[in-house]
Amino acid sequence: MIDTDQMVAGGGVALVGEYATAADAQEYALVVLAMNLDCWIKMEAGGERFLLFADPAFAVAIGDEFALYDVERQEEPAAVDLPLFKSGLELAFLWIMALLVVFAMQGEDPGFTDRYCNSSLAVIGRGEWWRPFTSLFLHGDFNHLLGNVCFGVIFCVLVAHSVGPVLGWVLILASGTIGNVLTAWLHFPERFESVGASTATFGALGILVGLGAFVAWRSRSYRKLGAVLVPIGAGVILLGWFGAGGERTDVLGHVAGFGAGGVLGLVAAWMQIRGLGSGEHA
Repeated sequence: MIDTDQMVAGGGVALVGEYATAADAQEYALVVLAMNLDCWIKMEAGGERFLLFADPAFAVAIGDEFALYDVERQEEPAAVDLPLFKSGLELAFLWIMALLVVFAMQGEDPGFTDRYCNSSLAVIGRGEWWRPFTSLFLHGDFNHLLGNVCFGVIFCVLVAHSVGPVLGWVLILASGTIGNVLTAWLHFPERFESVGASTATFGALGILVGLGAFVAWRSRSYRKLGAVLVPIGAGVILLGWFGAGGERTDVLGHVAGFGAGGVLGLVAAWMQIRGLGSGEHA
């Protein structure tokens, strides 16, 4: 047991800090320990005051370090967190119903898919700009449809939680449409056609990455990078599963949708921080 009173009287230690709480005293004690110096905390006045002592030979250096630490604390950005919204399951259900209805129409009309699929020649060559959007609702077969529904709902609900159901689904469909436009443009003048909601699914992943990246950057927090790494990892897994799946799907479309979603996610995060986002909070 160290008798700090005796050490102070003998000049063995010097008072370098006085704090109202033990947590504050311990925080500054860590600063001293980071300097590879010893220090001691003493409680006085029944726990109303905590004194921090250290080697008197380093008292001035410790004071300077405390001043720098205080400046760093004042300059540290405030933590940034986006609000949570309702999941928008009603819109997710409406999206699923739309996919099922369109899939049934594909079965009844053999030319339906050709008229509404994404096509480099039709979009870029003939200006049929509805195709990048309508192709998001078309699928090559039932397994293709089932896979997109199962994974799409999960990530789309996460996006809705982050930015709101209406804005979330607008961004998801917009990222898928932009991804299809980019794919058609990059393939032109070669013939290329594609169908499937997976471009929008990868767009949803990109939106989550954009949101997480913005929060991590504004907070200057490496710990918040997990919000970026998780959807990226999920995207890699999905790309391995669906990247070459289906007669009319393309890796480039998935990557383009993911990139478009990332940009839209950054914009959406900026809107939320600025108070411009819309949606009903959970």
